[in-house]
Formats: sequence, C-alpha cells, structure tokens
Amino acid sequence: MADHRFSRGFNSPVLWLFSVQSLIKLCLSFLALGAVVVEGQTEDTFRAGNTVFSPAVAAARDLRYLLYDINPPEGFNLRRDVYIRMASLVKTLRRHSDWVLVLPPWGRLYHWQSPDIHQIRIPWGEFFSLTSLQGNVPVIEYEEFIAESGGPFIEQVLVLQNYAEGWTDGKWEEKVDQRPCVERLLYSKDKQGYYRGWFWGYEETRAVNVTCLSAQGHASILAPLLQNNITSTSVMLDKAETVLHDHYAGKDYWDTRRSMVFAKHLRLLGDEFRAKYLNSTDEQDQTIYNEDWTRIKNKLGSARGGPYLGVHLRRKDFIWGHREDVPSLKGAVKKIRNLMKKNKLDRVFVATDADEEELEELKKILPEITRFEPTWEDLELLKDGGVAIVDQWICAHARYFIGTSVSTFSFRIHEEREILGFDPKTTYNRFCGDSEKECEQPTHWKIVY
Repeated sequence: MADHRFSRGFNSPVLWLFSVQSLIKLCLSFLALGAVVVEGQTEDTFRAGNTVFSPAVAAARDLRYLLYDINPPEGFNLRRDVYIRMASLVKTLRRHSDWVLVLPPWGRLYHWQSPDIHQIRIPWGEFFSLTSLQGNVPVIEYEEFIAESGGPFIEQVLVLQNYAEGWTDGKWEEKVDQRPCVERLLYSKDKQGYYRGWFWGYEETRAVNVTCLSAQGHASILAPLLQNNITSTSVMLDKAETVLHDHYAGKDYWDTRRSMVFAKHLRLLGDEFRAKYLNSTDEQDQTIYNEDWTRIKNKLGSARGGPYLGVHLRRKDFIWGHREDVPSLKGAVKKIRNLMKKNKLDRVFVATDADEEELEELKKILPEITRFEPTWEDLELLKDGGVAIVDQWICAHARYFIGTSVSTFSFRIHEEREILGFDPKTTYNRFCGDSEKECEQPTHWKIVY
C-alpha cells in the first residue's frame, strides 16, 4: 500500500534508522529455531502441518490433500477471505477422513506492483503464523505437499464455475454438477498428456486430470462429491471463490479468522513504528496481545488504541471505476481533519495505494500525514504483501479508524480491531463520496467465541 521512498513529512520517517532487515532476519531465525524445538517435542493431531512426511508415511496415514486457487485478478485480502471458506470445507471433510489443506503460494497479484521485486512462489509463513493456522485446521505449505506426495503432481483439478443458465426459474438452490466448461480453460496438455497451468509459478507442477464443475452454494456442498465421488489423493479447486462461506460471521468463521495471525516479524515492525512515530504501545493503548490466539477473548470496548487516527484511503482502481462512494482527496482530508478534531488527535496514519501525483498533493494539504515507507532493500524482504500487513496492523491499533467503502483491505482491519476489543463505533466507519446522498456505514459483524 505504500510508496517505497522515504518522505519528510510529520515526524520525518527518514529518521527511522533502526534496521528493518536485521529485525526481520533475527525474528525469522528465532522462529526457525522454535520450529525445530517444537518439532522435536510435540506430537499433535495436526502433525501433517508441522513436519514433512515421506510419501510412504503419508500413504500409510491415508492422507488426502485439498489444494485451491483463486481467479487471478482477485487481491490479497479477498484471498484471505477464501482461505476461511476452504478451511471450513476441510473441517467438514475431516469428519470422515484425513484431509489436509495445502496453502497456495502467493504471487503475481494486481496490487503488488513494486518493480524489480521477486514476488512469486511466496510461502504463507512469510505473512502468517503457520503454528496459529494449524491450531484451527491442518495446513501445509505447497513445497511440503510436493515432498509428502512424492512429486509436483496434482491428480485432479476441479475448475469451479457458475451455472451457465443462472438460477433456475429465478430460484436459488444449492447444487453441484460436472458440466462443460463455460470459459476457456487456462490449462493445456503437454506431450506426455499432463495438464500445465499457472500453478503459483511452479512450472514443474502438472495435473493429471482437469474437469469443470458448476457449483452453486456454500463450500460444504462440495464435501460429499470430494468424499464419495472422487478417489484422488490430491484435489485442487480452481476459482474457489465461487463457493460461499458455510458459517459467515459465526463461531467457525471467527475461529478461522482469529487463527490467521500475522507473522511475528511483521507485527514487531508495526509495533516499532507505532512506538517511534505515533506514541503508541500495547500497554498504554490496552491492546495486549497473546501469541496463542485461542487465549484472546477481549471484551468490545476494552481496547483504547494509540493516540492517532488510522486511515485507509483506497484510490487507483476505485477512482478509475468512478465509484460514487469514494471521495476526492480534498473531501477525504476534510473528513480526516474533522475526525482528528472530534477525537482530539493530532496524528494521522494513512495507508493508501495513491499514485505519486496524488501522494504529493496529499502531503501538501495534509502535512501531518505519517506513513510506513520501507526502503527498497527492506521491501525485498517484506514484499508488497508484508508492507500491506504492517499498514493494517498499525491501522488496527489506532484510537479511531476510517476506511474505504466495500474495500476488503478495510474489512480485514475491521476484523483485526474486533479481535483486539475496540468499541465498534471507533471501527466501522468509511469515507463518503463528495456527492453521495446516502452514506451507509459498514455493518458491525460481532465476534463470536
């Protein structure tokens, strides 16, 4: 979300000279050491997500693997939402047999536009705590799947699609059927008869079979088919966003969402920035965090937040699409100043994807602006996804937050603040368009334990 140059605005981030790279490397070293210790000492239900089994051991356990991918244009935060749907599906499948969810490597996303940065085949562990994810459902990285299953082969790819005829007689019903492909397949057969495709940048990966599946309903509608009609050990669901949440905003949803803990080095970077530039620490902000997500059960209103306004100001494709619910820069700054005055705050942190020209204008009309802006070297380590997470983490700890209408980036901040225990009135707020007549605010989806 950030422009990757240092600016000389409020609090001069150019003076932020602590070594981001050293901190990241130190954190990753400790995490690796911890993983070795845990691996040697623990034996738990989700061990498939903690160690790499040989193909023989995996076969002896009768493991089955669920992989998935998403429509290429979809962004980072929608993909996080689809993970919740797939985790719910795996929980349903595990009632009858030993399924493991394979995490699709990150890369080649629309908003990840930093030049000259290698951003494909990125494992989930660079952005999220695998230990935390495994506390909810068994997961493994894609390269672990390759090692466990005996090679880069996926036995069955199911390309999900909507029904060509739409709803029958305008009536909604849950159903799933094997159907001819509605759109051109993004897979092609090679000389050996295997299917080649994107496969997250792993060119050596091949699929044995590819079939189109029309699906209409919640994720669990696929469970009987996967359990009873398909015998393949590894199954990939392409365009997994086609199916809906099983229990949106219910306990199962929130269990999975709470388990999506950001990687520790990213949280530490956000905390360092908060302390250095925003006079914000967990102790004084009443946002104490427990490394075990199952132990975090904060009452709404218990978190105070740092003495700054958190802002997510989405630009680019939102303004290119001429959305009526997105303000002009001047309209946004007017709202920001009103909120700062109302909440008696003199600092504002802004996460935005604005281009260079708009950023310069924003700094002129809002000189108090503070932003997280890593160097190019730091960006190589963090990746665009890591920068976005640091932005979200800082916004999540603000005394008051305002986001952009229907932006999944803002939605994820809402959820993070809900987990931390903020008063909903300080969280579920959005900018209004300059000429928007009815400015409906975001819905409060209350956390369920």
